[in-house]
Amino acid sequence: MRYALYFTPEPNSDLADLGERWLGRSAVTGKTLEHPDLPGLSASNLAVLTGPARRYGFHGTLKAPFRLADGMSEADLLLAMERFAEGTQVFEIPALQLSLLEGFLALTPGGRADQLNLFANSVVEHFEPLRAELSEKEIERRNPDRLSSEELKNLVRWGYPYVFDRFRFHMTLSTRLPEVDAAKVMGVATAYFAPATGCPVPVDALTLSVEPEPGAPFQIHTRMPLASQHLRKTA
Repeated sequence: MRYALYFTPEPNSDLADLGERWLGRSAVTGKTLEHPDLPGLSASNLAVLTGPARRYGFHGTLKAPFRLADGMSEADLLLAMERFAEGTQVFEIPALQLSLLEGFLALTPGGRADQLNLFANSVVEHFEPLRAELSEKEIERRNPDRLSSEELKNLVRWGYPYVFDRFRFHMTLSTRLPEVDAAKVMGVATAYFAPATGCPVPVDALTLSVEPEPGAPFQIHTRMPLASQHLRKTA
């Protein structure tokens, strides 16, 4: 079993509903959803281009999937989440926008994201004692020969190449798109996600997602609320 720590939007929010329908699956319920039939992009075509992302659910990675270290249990992980959440205040991503990242369509911050980056850094560090070291096979699956020296060091030290200075928050929406299709899909997605972009997105919880067995779809286990300003002031 593997665990991952993600940002996921508030269930039933516009952003959550749009993202789940686009991917065709809810990681909250585990149910398959009908893809929208969009102008210029049929439901069947959308199903194909979202296939790999669908397994992980609609999310932004904070700490990539990991196995628990020897001696650590799921209860230990949940306790660590409680303690982290109690000391971490709710904040907002000022806005999201559609971007192409090395051919992948994703939602990314629309401007500077210093607070979000610090939040992601703290998640990586706080939960590191619970993570098992990567096996040689797991390292090989990351294609280490294609990583920069910094990314390779991150992979070995933190279990994921794209942390700290190499981190860029994103919510993946597609497989790698052929260059000839990228602009069209980008245009369709921009119109589709318009109700949830260009406005603040609250980061109000830390989400634990679980892969029950290798290759299985990730399922949301727990969405742990962060401390609100009001609670912190009156506690």
